[in-house]
Amino acid sequence: MPTMPRPRLILGLLIVMTLVVPATRAAAAGVRVSIACGALGVELALCREAAEEWAQQTGNSVSIVNTPNSSSDRFSLYVQLLASRSPEIDVLQIDVVWPGMLGSHLLDLGPAFADRVPGMFPALTDNNTVDGRLVAIPWYVDAGVLYYRRDLLEKHGIAPPQSWDEMTRAAGTIQTRERAAGQSGLWGFVFQGKPYEGLTCDALEWIASWGGGSFVDADGDITVNNPLAATALRRAASWIGTIAPRGVLNYDEESARGVFQTGNAVFMRNWPYAWALAQGEDSPVRGRVGVIALPKGGPDGRHAGTLGGWQLAVSRYSRHPQAATDLVRHLTSARIQKMRAIRGAYNPTIMALYHDPEILAANPFFEALLPSFVEAIPRPARQTGAHYNQVSAAIWRTVHAVLSGSTDAPEGLEQLQQSLDRIRHRARW
Repeated sequence: MPTMPRPRLILGLLIVMTLVVPATRAAAAGVRVSIACGALGVELALCREAAEEWAQQTGNSVSIVNTPNSSSDRFSLYVQLLASRSPEIDVLQIDVVWPGMLGSHLLDLGPAFADRVPGMFPALTDNNTVDGRLVAIPWYVDAGVLYYRRDLLEKHGIAPPQSWDEMTRAAGTIQTRERAAGQSGLWGFVFQGKPYEGLTCDALEWIASWGGGSFVDADGDITVNNPLAATALRRAASWIGTIAPRGVLNYDEESARGVFQTGNAVFMRNWPYAWALAQGEDSPVRGRVGVIALPKGGPDGRHAGTLGGWQLAVSRYSRHPQAATDLVRHLTSARIQKMRAIRGAYNPTIMALYHDPEILAANPFFEALLPSFVEAIPRPARQTGAHYNQVSAAIWRTVHAVLSGSTDAPEGLEQLQQSLDRIRHRARW
């Protein structure tokens, strides 16, 4: 990772956006630890509450730093801070695809978490191990899922779809009938179509569900240019302007949720966090939503959700590494993960919690979709290492061009193959 000068503008923004969590009177003898939390849905509020509890218990204090919702923007901020060896953030919330890119700047948390690792999803701890060092602790796991308006499907006598073809037909049928009945703003399907990391996740699900691979296979070979991948992208492109608004080409997770939760979409692809918000007291669709695994592609397809989720890591440049590590232990504990699952629908990374009655009462789909989380499709981050962001950017640019109609699927995939070949040649992965 190239060395960069300390970015004054970004550090200034960090200071402005810092929210100080008070501790007890004993804090005078403690230290202040800063943590960068996400702010998607209720995430920031839950992070602040749990961090405040730790501060009160330990006599330390916590500064919570707001970071961009866009994972790409957040990664850029982290790269600049860590490359300049800035101590401004002690604990970083990092995406599942970042350990390989940021690992050299992160502490080895293996010794401090040796007692907890056996109870976590092995795929996540393996993902977070870089050169034998556990550089991040899984906080919550994600996989893409399909939300649907249970009331509308029941009204029109349609079963929850098991394939993309079934979903397309159901979305079109319900959209047409409901618009004729007066709901002119209803759309059939919304998803993440904006050119960013979220579109890479969606595209991986479409292509993998049709049996078209995962762009780059486990051995590092580029496999994206194949007929099944083209079929998947053609199907996705057919949604634009028919069952999905053209505006979906600029939707991220929250944009899609906003349309679905206001009652203006039949189906939505999103992460599990949207469940708690859809079920909120002020939600127009409360009690009318179902969640299932994402549909299969063709006859030989599979249910394929992209592996997502976020981890907590400690910067090597932290002034208080022991306190920061202790904060991570608190935030990733079974009790805090249970609280987050019940109140925010954040999927725990501790496997035993999927049998907890209180968690299942709040999130009845957790148990049924557990295989989706266990068998989720990883993005090609481990194979491509520090060059994953370049790979992902090439993917989402190509897919966005296909969705927008500026190129067709076969031509786009051929160009993507060439782009990935050039990246691999330079990177020598």
